[in-house]
Amino acid sequence: MEGEVVVREREARKRWTSSDFMKESGRLGRVAGPMLVVSLSQLLLQFISVVMVSHLGEIPLSATTIATSTTAVTGFSLLVGMGSALDTLCGQAYGAQQYEKLATNTYSAMFSLSLVGLPLCLLWLFMDKLLSLIGQDPLISHEAGKYIKLLIPSLFAYSINQPLMKFLQSQSLIFPILLSSIVTLCLHLPLCWFLVFKIGFGNAGAALSTNISNWGNALVLGVYIKLSKSCERTRMPISIEAIKGVHEFMKLALPSATMLCLQWWSVELLILMSGFLPNAKLETSVLSICLTIVQVLFCFPYGFGAAASTRISNELGAGNSQGARFSAYVVLCLAVIQGTIVSATLFAIRRVWAYAFSNIKEVADHVTQLAPLVCLSVIMDCLQGVLSGIARGCGWQHIGAYANFVGLYLIGTPLAIILGFVVHMRGQGIWIGIWSGASIQSIFLLLITIFTNWEEQAKNAKKRIFEEKLPVVN
Repeated sequence: MEGEVVVREREARKRWTSSDFMKESGRLGRVAGPMLVVSLSQLLLQFISVVMVSHLGEIPLSATTIATSTTAVTGFSLLVGMGSALDTLCGQAYGAQQYEKLATNTYSAMFSLSLVGLPLCLLWLFMDKLLSLIGQDPLISHEAGKYIKLLIPSLFAYSINQPLMKFLQSQSLIFPILLSSIVTLCLHLPLCWFLVFKIGFGNAGAALSTNISNWGNALVLGVYIKLSKSCERTRMPISIEAIKGVHEFMKLALPSATMLCLQWWSVELLILMSGFLPNAKLETSVLSICLTIVQVLFCFPYGFGAAASTRISNELGAGNSQGARFSAYVVLCLAVIQGTIVSATLFAIRRVWAYAFSNIKEVADHVTQLAPLVCLSVIMDCLQGVLSGIARGCGWQHIGAYANFVGLYLIGTPLAIILGFVVHMRGQGIWIGIWSGASIQSIFLLLITIFTNWEEQAKNAKKRIFEEKLPVVN
């Protein structure tokens, strides 16, 4: 029987045509496009809060900027990373039509993330003192600490919101995620303005509006899942199985969090190192502008990565190993095409976007000089985002964590220090070092993808799904 399956899969592989490529591209695009907008909406939500506060003065702006960065590094990145374990668990369960397990995994994730939020609350309560200890201005640390404390409810909003998004994404139900994100963003703008200026809450109003928006997003998704006919087969009442499933969830959640956090923290490390360079104000400004561009453009590979994890996990859960393989190759081709187009466009208008961020000629000139490296980074980020999505779809988070650690911290960071401080290439050297490490990480994951045994991956998915036997729901 296994021999017949292999023969059928080989025949299916031979029948792949340009028409198949276009159909698969369409399936991937229906997930990638909306998820790109979702990612951009989440960035703009933070951006709106910072822009509102910027009109209150330097101290509120500095405090809010530090608080936003600190909460991302110490809290939200961890929850988002842990939640990405559901890319594997929910995606493969849905592909195998194990709908009860799909719901159980989602409940397990909510419970686990909420528990993780408790120690994070304690950390955030004392963050003002920690910021002072590492050398931040006492007044700014105090204001940032107050902002961080007010954001604590958003920790638990993320604990609900992230699993609900993965629950829907695994079923390719992307429209409710898209609609919820857009509506939340549109409401956040007047709400933030009202609380910051009309009522006079100042930067505290920005934090409160962020909490309301995050909880509103979670509420909209929860109501949709509860009432929509699209979720009739997959929504289940909560049961004791959700508690029992915490161990299974954590086995993937911890390497998932490590994988994402190592990537996220490397960006913060780049800015931190730039602060120790000669003429640190200039170097930090230039790198901050370039990183803002890269982070905004990362919405493209984020969308393709979400599509890759969804399609590949569904195919592996269904036992279609060659379908998963084909999806992986198609999404890699799309990533290269998209990355090349975006990078070429960015290079062509490099002088325009340099001056869009700063009217200071010295800053704009330095940004323009760094533009070729930024464009190369955009291409590499496209590959990295998609390969990370493939890793999540297959359940390779532990491999991704090792690749990130070796590439970014054992190779990239030392190289950045040598080029930036020893060779005196300054900001350019730090950028080359960090993104050289990211390139090594991407190459490693690419080799894993090329030489992987997809039949074995389908067997691993089956083992993971049926570790706890649950009835198939037709």
